[in-house]
Amino acid sequence: MSKGWTISLSTVAIMDIANPSEEHAMLRSMIRDWVEEYVEPQAFEHDKKELFNLDLLKSMGELGLLGISAPEEYGGAGLDAAACAIVHEELSASDPGFALAYLAHSMLFVNNLAYNGNEEQKTRILPKVCSGEWIGAMAMSEPDAGTDVLGLATNAERQPDGSWKLNGRKMWITNGCLDETGTPADVVWVYARTGTDEKGRVQLSTFLVEAGTPGYSVGQKIYDKTGMRASNTAELVFDDCIVPANNLVGEPGESLIHMMCNLEIERLTLGAMSLGIARRCLAEMNQYATDRTAFGKQIRDFGQIQQHIGNSWAKYRAMRSYIYDTAANLTLGKAGHRLDSDGVKLFASTAAKEIADSAIQVLGGYGYVGEYHVERLWRDSKLLEIGGGTIESHQKNIVKDLQKHPESIND
Repeated sequence: MSKGWTISLSTVAIMDIANPSEEHAMLRSMIRDWVEEYVEPQAFEHDKKELFNLDLLKSMGELGLLGISAPEEYGGAGLDAAACAIVHEELSASDPGFALAYLAHSMLFVNNLAYNGNEEQKTRILPKVCSGEWIGAMAMSEPDAGTDVLGLATNAERQPDGSWKLNGRKMWITNGCLDETGTPADVVWVYARTGTDEKGRVQLSTFLVEAGTPGYSVGQKIYDKTGMRASNTAELVFDDCIVPANNLVGEPGESLIHMMCNLEIERLTLGAMSLGIARRCLAEMNQYATDRTAFGKQIRDFGQIQQHIGNSWAKYRAMRSYIYDTAANLTLGKAGHRLDSDGVKLFASTAAKEIADSAIQVLGGYGYVGEYHVERLWRDSKLLEIGGGTIESHQKNIVKDLQKHPESIND
């Protein structure tokens, strides 16, 4: 090695990809302590009773976390994609259902508005959703349309006074219902058809619908979900709902632009949720393998158990590296990272489910009941292969993008 390239290892900082700066490490420490004190004690009961802890979510406004990616001038924290991933990972290591409600508010609504809304909309609404005064949601999926966004049936017609008449139903909406009495989300980001363009293609537009608007209501709260039971899922109904002209986001037909930009941070943070699930399951099975004995030995001494723990560790570390590498290269508010935002969610969601399954196997009968939490985490992990894009849609997108950009393989 040339003398000019000699490096003193004692002067090289050890890089932690998941904590790329001192500020990120401090954020992780703060949220981990908060989760241990406030989230963990309520996680089991809220899952068991299918209850959403609205007050706990609102209290995150005091920590500056509800608007984590929103600019500071609107009450947000102005942090980056890595910070968003950190918060979702730490919440999900305790209560993925609660984390999902947080994601629906902070990423699907607040981040969307922060990067796609106009000045009047941001000034009027962002301080309320960043503080926790309002809780937001995003309404895209419908009873007959999910991944096929161009198949949405909800429609909006412009009225003579410039307002819009919105009609349709949205399904599987996280935070759509805030309580057991049917109170709808304070504000919802709604995608709707507004006609066709000059080439005959479906025109999708984006609307902000606020609580109290006539014609906006909860159709039903959805019960008996397999997992994520600590978040509220609802059907939202828009029945001749008149939306003011200034609640149109951007111009008619711009929904796909909003959607594509925000899907990337959504999928990254859903991947981070998978990472939190995986980390907790790995910790639980590792501890149990020490505590439990069989035939006079700790069960961690048996090859069958070593296979589950060893493979889970490798998957967990691969997830962690891929997620935070993608976060480091993702610029909020800008599209262009679909290949890896799809890739991290595809890999991480499946790996989390596999690690949770291994945790149940290691714990045996104890893993199959709620006491050790891995049963709940296993149930919660399944949604991450469906929500925010199915794993099949990610596979399709990756193959399509690699055809367009084969050079990505060798970058």
